[in-house]
Amino acid sequence: MGFGYMGQVLWVNLRAGKMTAEKVPERVYRQYLCGTGLGAHFLYDRIPANADPLGPDNILGFLSGILTGTGSLFTGRWMVVGKSPLTGTWGDANCGGNFAPAIKRCGFDGIFFTGTSPRPVYLCIEKGRAELRDAGEVWGRDTVDTEVFLKQTAQCKHPRVACIGPAGEKLSLIAGIVNDGGRIAARSGLGAVMGSKRLKALVLGGSARIPVYDRSTVRALTLQCNEAASFQPPFVSGEMTPHLGALMRVLPTQVSTDGMLYKIMLRKWGTVSMNQMFIEMGDAPIKNWKGSNEDFGPEKSAAISPDAFAGHTIVKYHCYSCPLGCGGICRKDGKVETHRSEYETVLSLGGLVMNNNADSIFIMNEMLNRAGMDTISAGGTMAFAMECWENGLLSAKDTGGIDLTWGNSAGLIALLEKMIRREGIGDMLADGTRQAARRLGRNSFDYAMHAGGQEIGMHDGRFDPGFALHNCVEPTPGRHTIGSQLYYEMFQLWKRVPDLPDVNFLYFKDSKYEFDEDKARAAAACSCFMNVLNGAGGCLFGAFLGVHRLPVFEWLNAATGWTYTPEAYMATGKRIQTLKQAFNIKHGITPSANVMNARTLGRPPMEAGANAGRTIDIETMMRGYWRQLGWDEQTGRPGPPAKGAG
Repeated sequence: MGFGYMGQVLWVNLRAGKMTAEKVPERVYRQYLCGTGLGAHFLYDRIPANADPLGPDNILGFLSGILTGTGSLFTGRWMVVGKSPLTGTWGDANCGGNFAPAIKRCGFDGIFFTGTSPRPVYLCIEKGRAELRDAGEVWGRDTVDTEVFLKQTAQCKHPRVACIGPAGEKLSLIAGIVNDGGRIAARSGLGAVMGSKRLKALVLGGSARIPVYDRSTVRALTLQCNEAASFQPPFVSGEMTPHLGALMRVLPTQVSTDGMLYKIMLRKWGTVSMNQMFIEMGDAPIKNWKGSNEDFGPEKSAAISPDAFAGHTIVKYHCYSCPLGCGGICRKDGKVETHRSEYETVLSLGGLVMNNNADSIFIMNEMLNRAGMDTISAGGTMAFAMECWENGLLSAKDTGGIDLTWGNSAGLIALLEKMIRREGIGDMLADGTRQAARRLGRNSFDYAMHAGGQEIGMHDGRFDPGFALHNCVEPTPGRHTIGSQLYYEMFQLWKRVPDLPDVNFLYFKDSKYEFDEDKARAAAACSCFMNVLNGAGGCLFGAFLGVHRLPVFEWLNAATGWTYTPEAYMATGKRIQTLKQAFNIKHGITPSANVMNARTLGRPPMEAGANAGRTIDIETMMRGYWRQLGWDEQTGRPGPPAKGAG
């Protein structure tokens, strides 16, 4: 065992019911860190080419980060990895809550599952012993009931549970994995992989000590970071946010964004702070990406204002090692108690489907959390169905009498119930828009907004072309949590990696659409940095403070005893990105095929609203990005990984 990491992973053969601990050499951690990097190291070699994502050859891994449990801040994220059944590509999902340190306290940096169990089971690790137990009593239960039951039956103090709900059991390709009663590793459809293996849950209750090389330096860095995270001056009221967004929309210039502003809003309202502001600015897609702020203006969006959600918070929620606390538990009219909806959830179930009924969003948020289904993909798929209804491709006969007129909140709830149960039209929609369009046929493909099969997050590339680029080029397509021009501004990587391009304090908005080598370098840097952050177990929102305030590079050295420069860590991030892309090539993926639907790229451009007249030259951007990573700029193919790299 070294420092920061536990030095081993656990392999669970579900078919044979056997478990084996595997030591991991220090060189592997130095090459790939933990998290998704460590996952890529194992999965590249051990999943055979063209394996069925829902078959026994796929491997499902749960991983923590090197910095998790070391005393650093914003480092409580856990990751799930596997071949995605939704996209057929490398798949990963990232989640907060309190599950990440539980993995390491069981003595492992990762837990990997192979094969398929002959019956429903769950893994329990407590009192230093790992065993597979019968899950018959919880199979069929929702995620909240499952977690409560398994915690009550555990024999250890403070057990942590990650589980699937009905969506994962029924192999919905948009199913995720849930912990803490509603925190969900939602993307890539990995809940379906868990369901295909008949693995209901993990229950972890270890007490291993996490080794740290230099605790005093970690502590000093943490105190400095906490000063920035705790700074909270007064800010505008919730009702002022759409006006602020409208002002930013009409100005011809833009000020480089410092993440401290976003941090202040997160601390006050959580991610719903951006609901109305992003609609007015043009960042939030409306009406299945064909509408604009003019279709869902302040008179409609007022119902989903920051105060409409934060105002019902009964207690704030902090993920492990987080000083910010952007989450919360809400109660609506004494009836619905749920995790406070996130921005992505509110816009997916709100503006994207023209729904301004906040009560229905509270209800659907809890339905999806309990089912273990991705809110982004669920909302995107319902928007697809509504546009099909609008254009006569679906009728009341197809929907079982459900009216899918835009904004019909009762119809949305009824449709979502069918998707969760895979009943009637819900069976067609439960696998996302690409599969639904394949089944429905005709011109329904025009209404399926996805990248490589995964529904797109609620950030419009016509507002920030960086979002469009990362949706199309990441090894897991359709990702909004890796990079954008806005993210690069907030990361402020040039303050630790001087060779990276600086951003002007004030610039004309039109310059965002002039792609050059500096923007290509910035985009590649975002991908590399996020691989480092995920390998550390770090939180994207913490990274928005900027690397001069969130000292991830310095924490890594203090926790491990390494002496790497920020440039060396960025090279590690590039190595991880290359291996994930090599995974895709091995499995027959054509990277250039993961381009988003033409509408989302402004083809044709919108005629009205915040993004009127804008078109994204995604092909040029993709070539520039691949060139910066040293890959073939025409195909996105990296060179073969070094021998033994996987």
